[in-house]
Amino acid sequence: MFFSRDEKTPKALPLLPLRDIVLFPHEVRPLYVGREKSIAALKDAMAKKGADGKAWLLLSAQKKAKTNDPGPDELYHFATLGQVVQLLPLPDGTVKVLVEGVARAKVARFVPHDPFFLCEFEAVTEDNQITVELEALVRAVHATFKGYVELNKRIAPELQQQVSAIEDPARLADTVAIHVPFKTVADKQSLLETETPSKRLEKLYELMQGEIEILKAEKRIKSRVKKQMERTQREYFLNEQMQAIQRELGDKDDGGKTEIQELEDKLKAKKMPKEAQAKVRKEIKKLKMMGPMSAEATVVRNYIDWVLSLPWGDETKDKLDITEAEKVLNEDHYGLKKVKERILEYLAVQQLVGKMKGPILCFVGPPGVGKTSLGRSIARALGRKFVRMALGGVRDEAEIRGHRRTYIGAMPGKIIQSLKKAEASNPVLLLDEIDKMSSDFRGDPSSALLEVLDPEQNHTFADHYLDLDYDLSKVMFICTANSMHGIPQPLQDRMEVIRLAGYTEAEKMAIARKYLVSKQREANGLGDVEVTLTDTALRTIIRRYTREAGVRNLEREIASVFRKVARDVVKQGKRPMSVDRKQVVKFLGVPRVPRDRNEKENQVGMVNGLAWTEFGGEVLITEATSMPGKGKLIVTGVLRDIMKESAQAAVTYVRSRARRLGIEDKFFEQNDLHIHFPGAFPKDGPSAGVTMATALVSAITRIPVRKDVAMTGEITLRGRVTPIGGLKEKCLAAHRLGIKTVIVPRENKKDLKEVPKKVRSALKIVLVDYVDEVLKEALVLEKPDDFFRAASPAPEGSTAPI
Repeated sequence: MFFSRDEKTPKALPLLPLRDIVLFPHEVRPLYVGREKSIAALKDAMAKKGADGKAWLLLSAQKKAKTNDPGPDELYHFATLGQVVQLLPLPDGTVKVLVEGVARAKVARFVPHDPFFLCEFEAVTEDNQITVELEALVRAVHATFKGYVELNKRIAPELQQQVSAIEDPARLADTVAIHVPFKTVADKQSLLETETPSKRLEKLYELMQGEIEILKAEKRIKSRVKKQMERTQREYFLNEQMQAIQRELGDKDDGGKTEIQELEDKLKAKKMPKEAQAKVRKEIKKLKMMGPMSAEATVVRNYIDWVLSLPWGDETKDKLDITEAEKVLNEDHYGLKKVKERILEYLAVQQLVGKMKGPILCFVGPPGVGKTSLGRSIARALGRKFVRMALGGVRDEAEIRGHRRTYIGAMPGKIIQSLKKAEASNPVLLLDEIDKMSSDFRGDPSSALLEVLDPEQNHTFADHYLDLDYDLSKVMFICTANSMHGIPQPLQDRMEVIRLAGYTEAEKMAIARKYLVSKQREANGLGDVEVTLTDTALRTIIRRYTREAGVRNLEREIASVFRKVARDVVKQGKRPMSVDRKQVVKFLGVPRVPRDRNEKENQVGMVNGLAWTEFGGEVLITEATSMPGKGKLIVTGVLRDIMKESAQAAVTYVRSRARRLGIEDKFFEQNDLHIHFPGAFPKDGPSAGVTMATALVSAITRIPVRKDVAMTGEITLRGRVTPIGGLKEKCLAAHRLGIKTVIVPRENKKDLKEVPKKVRSALKIVLVDYVDEVLKEALVLEKPDDFFRAASPAPEGSTAPI
């Protein structure tokens, strides 16, 4: 040794940084050195050998192994004093060196030097005094290391004999530390920096005890796996023998075994209920006994394939971030506040409860308002798979429940097929156009849906083909319909109905600006062309080329405009373009929708009624006239029973109020009355009662009806106006047509909250209880009070006043 521990001033030695290595005293380790600084440090150590002829240097671990050129702060200052045993330069410029750790050392100071680290150090003196407690610890470490070596087959047994011969506590601790695994380099460095031998032995004893427990657990697992493998190998050997015998007998070809084995492997991998597993095993066993070319084998094989292809227990993880879900819903759709709130409520409850049955929603609204696309958006917001199932025109119960396997070409119903397509047991399943189903001699599909859409039953849905219970409770069912009339009442009872009304002109403008224009611009190859549609152009398309509750035709017309623009771009080259009202007319031709059909003057016997249809609200013109006759009532306009009865009630009311309305007693005996509703489409419902009564009064008394008034409401024989449905859609229709005043039943006041605020502010909404109030508001009267001087509501429980 070329230094003296008694010297106060430490000597300076080159320092070799180590990656992911901590060298302990008494440890001999080969190192491959490639960094220029490290090679220079080795050369300097070899050049300045000590008096004993040995090359000395310090070896310290890096704090971060990835650092290629560490600084003093990136090295541990507690190092190992080592000597170079052997050095061998390699052809690629690197050096292989064999070093031996001698003692612990503390780096006192980094001496400025280039191109390697030169450090002043102090050797650490260890206390080797043997106490009774230390002696007991040494023995415990010897015994524990012996047990560790017996369990760890990677350590040679001869090493245990060498370690057992070491009595020096410090050397024993360093020798054992070389062969015990540490989780991190920092843990190993911590042991190196522990100067007291007894503390080092305690740490090693605790570490070895933990390793022994892990090794024992590994041994138990290996033993268990080995037994399982032996059993599997035995079964494999016997199966091979059986297959060989069957091939010799000509019962099986080489492919038969492979196919059945694949089916068995798929069965093991599936998380199926015990009942389903037992059923499939039985079918596989049956398949083994059949000839591969038999017709029955094909039926059985198809059945097994269907059962194994279903997503038994496979689920996608829901995105429960309400903020993100709300952002997705708003990105895809404008408005639709109720639907969005319902989905966010579901997510909130799911986040709190952790597990709940999938909701069953039914979106009812006119075409083009976004019912189907909303289902896809909900799936994206929840992070679920989306499957659409079209029910329009479905009339066979087997379409829902599947066919029994006794039929040729039998297969599962659409529900099971949709789940296979989704590859998850919790998709968003959209049942589109549920109101368009019908029934015939093959059954009623709506009755089959009663089980599917019942949260108390659908966890054990039984498909006729599978003949197994399948859990549908995690599926989110979303149904869409244009009206509730085509949906049976029991089916309605199982769904949470959310009504989607038509859009106002302002909402259509916003939707076109935010979604439709950019979508169609890209779809028609104009993404890199600066094309803008002015507000007047959009408003012209909405008013003169579409009249709908939704935006489907609006999108179609916008696409048509962009196609015309695309043709101009191809002919004349790319240039900025702005499409205004005149160009819209040029592109789309003569306007297909006439201007607002409001009469320019007040008319006798003509009233604006309000109606609800599957396509939204409509303004329904009602005409009435009188002519000489014998008191007959004629009602025309493709009317159904309820509307005809409503017309009878209106005539009865007018006759009962004849005197007070200034009508002669013999008028109804000497004249016929004709009520007509223009338009060749079916009309029904009681809400046109006040419209017909007003038209009759106007036609008989020759008093005009205000052209800017529309009305809706059912009437009774006593003249009371009772509530109606679809108020929001009706108000939207009146607003679209430019109506100024809308007369509605007072009992519908609560429904006015659903009418958009902009529409409410544009309309004068008059709430009424009796027909007299309707007449007073609708008829053009010079002195309304004189006309109704004797008119007063009939008392409840009495007939109409005479």
